[in-house]
Amino acid sequence: MGTPQLSLDLPVVIPGDAYDYGDRASGQVHGVVLTKPHVVGLMLDLAGYSADRDLARLSLLEPSCGHGAFLVQAVERLMLSARVFGHDASGLADAVSAFDIDPGHVEISRRAVEDVLRRHGVDSPTAVTLAEGWIVRADFLLAPSKQQFDFVVGNPPYIRIEQLFPPLQAEYRRRYESLFDRADLYVGFIEKGLNLLSKDGVLTFICADRWILNKYGTPLRKLVADRFGVRCYIDLHRASPFDSDVIAYPSIFSIGRGATGRVCVGALETASPEECQAILPMIGAGTGGSAPGVTTAAYESWFEGDEPWVISTPAHLEALRALESRFKPIESDGTRVGIGVATGCDEIYVVGPEVDVESDRLVPLVMREDIQRGQIRDGRRFVVNTFGPDGRIVDLGAYPRLARYIEENAAGIRKRHVAQKNPGSWFRTIDRVYPELVGVPKLLIPDIAGSNEVVFDEGHYHPHHNLYFVTSNTWDMEVLGGLLSSKVALFFVWSYAVKMRGRYLRFQAQYLRRIRLPDPKGMTKVLGDSIRTAFRARDFAALDQLACEAYGIAGLPEFEFVDTRE
Repeated sequence: MGTPQLSLDLPVVIPGDAYDYGDRASGQVHGVVLTKPHVVGLMLDLAGYSADRDLARLSLLEPSCGHGAFLVQAVERLMLSARVFGHDASGLADAVSAFDIDPGHVEISRRAVEDVLRRHGVDSPTAVTLAEGWIVRADFLLAPSKQQFDFVVGNPPYIRIEQLFPPLQAEYRRRYESLFDRADLYVGFIEKGLNLLSKDGVLTFICADRWILNKYGTPLRKLVADRFGVRCYIDLHRASPFDSDVIAYPSIFSIGRGATGRVCVGALETASPEECQAILPMIGAGTGGSAPGVTTAAYESWFEGDEPWVISTPAHLEALRALESRFKPIESDGTRVGIGVATGCDEIYVVGPEVDVESDRLVPLVMREDIQRGQIRDGRRFVVNTFGPDGRIVDLGAYPRLARYIEENAAGIRKRHVAQKNPGSWFRTIDRVYPELVGVPKLLIPDIAGSNEVVFDEGHYHPHHNLYFVTSNTWDMEVLGGLLSSKVALFFVWSYAVKMRGRYLRFQAQYLRRIRLPDPKGMTKVLGDSIRTAFRARDFAALDQLACEAYGIAGLPEFEFVDTRE
């Protein structure tokens, strides 16, 4: 059975030069955000694509060329190099290769490249021939690729793969092992780009950094660790590397074949021309340093296997590794981290006590907005429970009032993705509701916050999906709440979690599970009582000190966060 042939006319997000917004129903592009020219220049320098090398004998790939921001500068350097090393333009056919799925982008890039060639004295017929040969309309992830490249440079598209047309999504997943879980499409671009590298080739991309920490980046991180080596990494969270102001949480990274040993990690405050110029020699030196708006540090070794890439400073990483070597993960001994219920339509499933359904179908619910200054305000909210104790969908025939309520709201319920995916149980909530969870003492932690806002529920509510919860049969819950409210616990989450604009953090289960805890049996009663008292009083200064005592540490390296615990 042959490989399925997929048309390029399928409704897909169109890869462009940096950051595209595609209409997945029509395949039309809503806009393209371009990488700033000086950032492109920095990336070409990091890759080693410089005019003092014989670039005509090397090959460069741009897998999503968009409007040609990378190609224009690359061809400029190629022509300068060709003049120095005595190459005629007609012999450069194999020097550049670029893809884009949108014909408009291809045309724009070709015209831009032709202009560069003409400025360097190339006649029009040769310029057109080269541009048309270099830049082709094709889906990079589906196009056959036999050539290997010395440089793979660019900015792949950012879009969650599950949002794509299902047959195309399935074909991408079949071809690329890194497209795991809810991966972003750029992950596939990185995988293919790495696999197309020549023996000494280097891939240098600018793209969102979620894959270095998140679950979906696990296979790609392992691929890099097993077969490649990171050359450098630059954090651009606070910077503005694009012509438009988009929230992309980008980074620049260079990866080549084989182990590299020491890795230089840097950060730019604004990604201004001055900062981009200043960081280049620091990375070249491979040592730590600083300049206005620029910091760099040297990692003596990189991360192994599929472990997350914790990008901070060597001091932070040393402190983190020391704690991880001494203490067990939070879920080791009878402690569990979970997430609250998602309904798919809170307007219908989250109700007040006045709703006319059977009382045993209403489960008390707590939402993020019900938590204020460490206390839970009873919002008199309930979630409609469409499941029975056995986990199966309920028989509406046994619940006539619920059946009437569901029918009255059928139009809104049926619009949900979960209803269309499960027509036989179309009225179910996305997640199962667990009424038995209501009476369990639990700690509630909001998903997005500046710091760890931990609240104790003695056993009154079921959490909503914007709250994570912790239960335990080994800990005194208020002592555990005190430890989880401390800067020590926050340090684990801060190290691994996605950093958002405003320095806010995602307190997702995958990051909360990175927290390590001391043995509750080894804690003295006096220390436990002190932590409990400080937790009840919301005395976070005391909790920070008591947690250090519980972990047996004098303190931690300073780390920047927004303290929203007050």
